[in-house]
Amino acid sequence: MIVESTESQIKHECPNIANAVLGAVTVHKFPYNWNLKDANFTKDKGKVFSCFACGGGSSFGYKLAGFDVIGHNDIDKKMIEVYKANHNPKYSFLESITTFAKRKDLPKELYELDILDGSPPCSSFSMAGNREKDWGKEKIFREGQELQVLDTLFFDFIDLAKELQPKVVVAENVKGLLLGEAKEYVIKIYKEFDKAGYYVQHFLLDASKMGVPQRRERVFFIALRKDLAQPFLYYADMFTELPKIDMEFNEPVITLNDIKDNSANDEKCEMTDVKRNIWNNRINGDSDFSCTLGRIENRPNSMFNNNYLYGNKPLNTITSKKNDVLFDEPRHCNFNENTSGQTYPKDYNFLNMPYLYLLGMSVPPVVMAQISTKIYDQWLSKL
Repeated sequence: MIVESTESQIKHECPNIANAVLGAVTVHKFPYNWNLKDANFTKDKGKVFSCFACGGGSSFGYKLAGFDVIGHNDIDKKMIEVYKANHNPKYSFLESITTFAKRKDLPKELYELDILDGSPPCSSFSMAGNREKDWGKEKIFREGQELQVLDTLFFDFIDLAKELQPKVVVAENVKGLLLGEAKEYVIKIYKEFDKAGYYVQHFLLDASKMGVPQRRERVFFIALRKDLAQPFLYYADMFTELPKIDMEFNEPVITLNDIKDNSANDEKCEMTDVKRNIWNNRINGDSDFSCTLGRIENRPNSMFNNNYLYGNKPLNTITSKKNDVLFDEPRHCNFNENTSGQTYPKDYNFLNMPYLYLLGMSVPPVVMAQISTKIYDQWLSKL
């Protein structure tokens, strides 16, 4: 487990100045700027298996929290290779979750999990996608993958949980799952978890409140097996009994200025004459290029989607696209700033994969470290 800076560390290393310094030090439970080579993963909190594992952002989170991530599953061959290069898993399965959930020859260790983790593909529910227009359609999530009906993969994941019966299941998805007609999917998710033998709750969490230098809202479904839940049950309302767990986070905000690194400014923003004019007329408070253009030319509905990044605020949600521009200089965030913003290790091996694509697809490690620590402290450590 790695910690950015803790009170005990400061007192141990600098006893003579501890009292004077502690008041000015911002303490974070987990690091946003770290290297794999320096990590000491204790692996003493329990076993985890990760589905839809991508590059292993959530797996890093579990490891930072002290869990032993024994394996992963993904349909993307390139992602499998990247995961193996950085995690060296005991078990690796290149396979659709649909067929993987039906297998009866899985290793015995997968039937002894503390946590089954998964991030089912979310483009069918993302506010940036086609949403309802794509529901029920077969799609290729990424070049080189098989055709899949993406909006049913969550239920295949629950089928896997029903088969493996881990103590806890954690599933991450986009905020759009809670909006509009997608709410019907949430109702079905709850019903399927109930059939699988789990109490489930969902939490909408913002990474910027969890020690991550990025505003990133995601919904997390956290389920506890019913036969283990009795010590934790309470009435959430007059009719609903649930295992109590606190998922409140209020870590100090980490801003762009905290992670800014001018040593590698190789991400200059390509400026057309129109964009240069917008840039030159920006004023403090403008949220994006469209806002500036709407003010200077009375064009409130322009299509520019370049958001400004202010030094005193966290990054916007990191995606595969370079849409955000620093307010005080015409460039995008560079590699070091984006990896810190996503709390990925600086020495991560991307195997020549576009790093923004992988980061944008991933759960920030610190987010999952925070969540899994609460799961361990409030549930697993008491079973």
